[in-house]
Amino acid sequence: MNKSVQLAFVAAMVGTGAMAQTVTVVALGDSLTAGYGLPDGQGFVPQLQAWLDAQGVDAEIVNAGVSGDTTAGGLARLDWALSDDVDAMIVALGGNDLLRGLPPASSRANLDAILGEVSGERGLPVLLVGLEAPGNYGPAFKAAFDAMYPELAEEYGALHEVSFLGPLLAGVDMATARSLYMQSDGIHPNRDGVAVIVEALGPRVADLVEMADP
Repeated sequence: MNKSVQLAFVAAMVGTGAMAQTVTVVALGDSLTAGYGLPDGQGFVPQLQAWLDAQGVDAEIVNAGVSGDTTAGGLARLDWALSDDVDAMIVALGGNDLLRGLPPASSRANLDAILGEVSGERGLPVLLVGLEAPGNYGPAFKAAFDAMYPELAEEYGALHEVSFLGPLLAGVDMATARSLYMQSDGIHPNRDGVAVIVEALGPRVADLVEMADP
């Protein structure tokens, strides 16, 4: 093999080695993840995918959001969501538990089981996205609900984001946020609201991708 051929061969091998394999990230969630009430391309997953693509992050986000799902529902379909090609997971559940006033201890047990399987058994990196309970269920409920996310994230070494909807309140009051960023139901973000959420969560998802081992 002459020198020029050797150099071409080495360059080709280096180029092949440098090609990063696409990281598959499953977003396990409810209607906030599924993109409830929004046209195709405007929901959380497609906007997040576009953000990652624009940042040069080689990842594919798989939408495993089911409207109305609770933490129990997410746990029940976890095996289906965890196919062999999954490299990391976003867990964004608890909103419907909150709306139904389900005991925080039950929600915590379900999230614990999810993280135990994904992070503990499978060894996959996780981004756990929480929510903050309103005060109308009482201080004990709020304290237990709000605490379960950071405590479980610490226990399993997961990345943690305090609130899926929290970015909508950055710099504006509740009334303004609802007017600018929410659909008419006052629960689900509109296209612009999703964009704000993605700008806030995108870097955390990029960190998650960095932790993955495709």
